Amino acid sequence: MDWNLEQQLAIRTLVAALLGGVIGLERLWQRREAGVRTYASVAMGACVFSLISQHIPGGDPARLAAGIVTGIGFLGAGAIVQRGAKAHGLTTAATIWVTAAIGTAVGFGLYGLSIVSTIVVVLILVAHYVPWLHPSDPPENRRE
Repeated sequence: MDWNLEQQLAIRTLVAALLGGVIGLERLWQRREAGVRTYASVAMGACVFSLISQHIPGGDPARLAAGIVTGIGFLGAGAIVQRGAKAHGLTTAATIWVTAAIGTAVGFGLYGLSIVSTIVVVLILVAHYVPWLHPSDPPENRRE
């Protein structure tokens, strides 16, 4: 067993969980259904699957990445609830999906892309609560 490789894989896994957790913190602060544990787990799981696909004989990282997208789509679909004419949970589903992408990117060693993506996602989420960005939208309507 190559301990240097194992250490690199462990660091990638921790980075993925950390970045997912950052997104989850914002969702937790906004009292959303999914929080730190969900987002950290999604990012870490996507990262681990990416790492596995790269280190097993005959593994196909592209096929595995496609499987992650599909699987996370089902998880995100479970977050969407229809109440009357309105759908709720779309932002949660989208952020779960992008968090899986971030975890996958970390798994492939794309740290810069992962960090920038995490920052952009958090900024998008936080921008929704900036009053001057929604001057005609009353605060009670500014939910997912």
